[in-house]
Amino acid sequence: MSDEHPIRFEIEAGIATVTIDRPERRNALSLEAMEGLTDAWARADAAPDVRAVILTSADCGVFCAGMDLKQVAEMKARDGIDLLTRVRDPMQTRMRAVQKPIIAAMTGSLMAGGMMLSLNCDLRVGLKGTRAGITEVKVGRGSPWAVPLLWMLPQPVLMEMVLTGETLPIERLHEFGYVNYLEDSPDAVRARALQLARAIVEGAPLSVKAAKASVLAAMDLGCRKGFEAALGIYAEVYASEDAIEGPRAFAAKRKPVWQGR
Repeated sequence: MSDEHPIRFEIEAGIATVTIDRPERRNALSLEAMEGLTDAWARADAAPDVRAVILTSADCGVFCAGMDLKQVAEMKARDGIDLLTRVRDPMQTRMRAVQKPIIAAMTGSLMAGGMMLSLNCDLRVGLKGTRAGITEVKVGRGSPWAVPLLWMLPQPVLMEMVLTGETLPIERLHEFGYVNYLEDSPDAVRARALQLARAIVEGAPLSVKAAKASVLAAMDLGCRKGFEAALGIYAEVYASEDAIEGPRAFAAKRKPVWQGR
């Protein structure tokens, strides 16, 4: 691990793996890590051979502890500014715009900015026995990024999280449907995330892209307008060569050969 290069980016078999590599700091988000993540999302989106993304971190019992508060304090004392003013994308909004599905392989507890990263993913795999929370009120920070959780968690649960700053067992978030799977070990978490990513890679590229885009559009627009937007989003899918290849392969009882067009 190097503070100059705290984010690892690897591509294999159509899957990009983005790893936060700061275990000695509980994978906290330094300025360099935040900038590295922003670069990773742009790189994943621009790579034609990437069909799915896994976000994970180095094993240390914590998936991500949120902002590096030590660095925040040091920058404030030295420069008189808040660290977030130096970051291009402090709320990681670019992450939400990535067209490829992102899977969170959460191999430890998560809080604050770690929770932010998890909600910006499309699927989530957690580790049994860990905890998750929105802890900003305990350190005088803010969580505007938590608003999308109103579409993912019951409102009273979210209100408890943002008002108290207390963490919840990951099992509760699984019960609410926020976490797709829980596994017994970090390796099992990564294995499950890889299984999901491989299933996504097997799908028709345009169909996968449209599926993610239409669901996210409906979150923003509501049911009726979301459905109307989905019809437009899927128009490219129905007009594609893959829309012919899929039924042809099914009829021939063979694996389809997707062209992505």
